[in-house]
Amino acid sequence: MEIKAWNLVLFSCLLLSLLASPSSAQTCVSQTFPDNKQYINCTDLRALSSYLHWTYHQSNGTVEMAFRHTGTTSSRWSAWGINPSGPSMVGTQALVAFVNSSGVTQAFTTSIDSLFPTLQPTDLSFQVPSLSATFENDEMTIFGVLRIPENMLSTSQVWQEGPVSNDQLQPHTTDGANLQSRGSINFLTGQSAGASSDSRTRRRNVHGVLNTVSWGILMPLGAITARYMKVFKSADPAWFYLHVACQSSAYVVGVAGWATGIKLGSDSPGITHNPHRTIGIILFCFGTLQVFALLLRPNKNHKYRLYWNIYHHSIGYSVIILSIVNIFEGFDILNPEDKWERIYIGILIFLGAMATLLEAFTWYVVIRRKRTNKHPLAMNGANGHGQGV
Repeated sequence: MEIKAWNLVLFSCLLLSLLASPSSAQTCVSQTFPDNKQYINCTDLRALSSYLHWTYHQSNGTVEMAFRHTGTTSSRWSAWGINPSGPSMVGTQALVAFVNSSGVTQAFTTSIDSLFPTLQPTDLSFQVPSLSATFENDEMTIFGVLRIPENMLSTSQVWQEGPVSNDQLQPHTTDGANLQSRGSINFLTGQSAGASSDSRTRRRNVHGVLNTVSWGILMPLGAITARYMKVFKSADPAWFYLHVACQSSAYVVGVAGWATGIKLGSDSPGITHNPHRTIGIILFCFGTLQVFALLLRPNKNHKYRLYWNIYHHSIGYSVIILSIVNIFEGFDILNPEDKWERIYIGILIFLGAMATLLEAFTWYVVIRRKRTNKHPLAMNGANGHGQGV
């Protein structure tokens, strides 16, 4: 059991490190601009197929920049901005561009002051001497010159995209890549971090890994241990202690994952994932009930043991089913690389195949044991311990 536990710990650490590691490839260095315009710095932004290019002119305190959003359409708006108060929407000083109904690309500035902004042109907290945008080949590019004060040279950046209807900019979605489009930027040093580097995304990754390992792997493994080890008389009571150890570990790690989810929710006003949140609360309640049920477990011969078994098994299997459903809900929200979802599907297939084989073997052992108990003399004779006829 200790070996299995260490393997799961190593798997968690590996998963966390890979999820948190940014890509080293920089697509932005090969991008070009009209009139052979060049920028000193560029970075691939992690989400929404976006890129930022800039040059800081220390002599006049301006940042010359270009934000490029690829793979978009003329019926969607694109925006990029900085937020000195942190990597969030409210407080962002944004540059927005869209193609109007006449086919002309428009660019304007807007200050985001609420969770439901109107995205109307407003002045920013700093000057924008130049602003324009182009749309071609399914790419929106916003060009600007920003006169940024020194205390905002190292700040948070946010970028977004959403639909346009009748020249009206509609709200963007609040899931998947639209939640990852934030990070930090230092115009002076040239250092930039996309969504993979901010603390909120790291907490989202930790939340996902903790819950996947606990509710999605340890819990089913503990159930398999209880169901298929106790058929062997020599494994009693070892199977029980292994089962308790596995499920208790899953509960402790799962509660830690659940707590990070609650914290993430409280730090994200206006963003709700109701199905994921509701199932998570139900899982926490069911898991807590199972822990308390252990303290009330009657003896094998007690008249209420049958009812306790029905309750214990019903809640336990419900937890496993809901856990798997909620983990896939989490994949849809976190939107990691496809390989992580495939890895978990592979783990489920392995656990399912193992359970199927053990189920068949368990029935074989039980049926054979019943036949042995029903015809002890015949079985002994067949084994050479009785007299022949």
